[in-house]
Amino acid sequence: MSSPRVLVLVAAAVVLPGCSIVSPVPVVELVKATGAVAVSAISTGPSHSKNTVYHEHKALDVVCVEYNPLTPDPDIAPALQAELRNHEIDSRIYEEGGAPSSCRFRVTYTADIEWGTPPFGSGYKSYIRDATLTLRDENGTVLSSSAYSLDGAFQMGKWSTSRSKLAPVVTALVTGFDH
Repeated sequence: MSSPRVLVLVAAAVVLPGCSIVSPVPVVELVKATGAVAVSAISTGPSHSKNTVYHEHKALDVVCVEYNPLTPDPDIAPALQAELRNHEIDSRIYEEGGAPSSCRFRVTYTADIEWGTPPFGSGYKSYIRDATLTLRDENGTVLSSSAYSLDGAFQMGKWSTSRSKLAPVVTALVTGFDH
């Protein structure tokens, strides 16, 4: 074999996966790889808020977040606090009913978690399927509420982080605008 041929074969072996070299139909392998990349991009795509209800209220500077022990995702409370900070709102997390009486605004949340294997992943991982945030005043009056839910058909954002899923919901909760 001439040296240019050997060089091409070695380069192909290093760069291409084995099935692309050995496959009698490399185009099929290319289509499969493209499909895998597309699924990965869709499953980490953008999230949106929905079903937002907003009533005019005083500007928020501090809120109390009521920890929900029935939501088994440990990332939700920190993600919620980080997104509130993005809106220049300080927050503290309290056990249910444990917020001080001086707390003028309270945020509660619920979330449904499911398990699956992410693209290019090797094990099961939890992800948020649905989440709802509610903002109330000290009297318990609902000031705003917003939700997140996976898109049924393509499940856009299925493997996005909890924070990126909650970001548009927090924005809608605070501003009243769905994103």
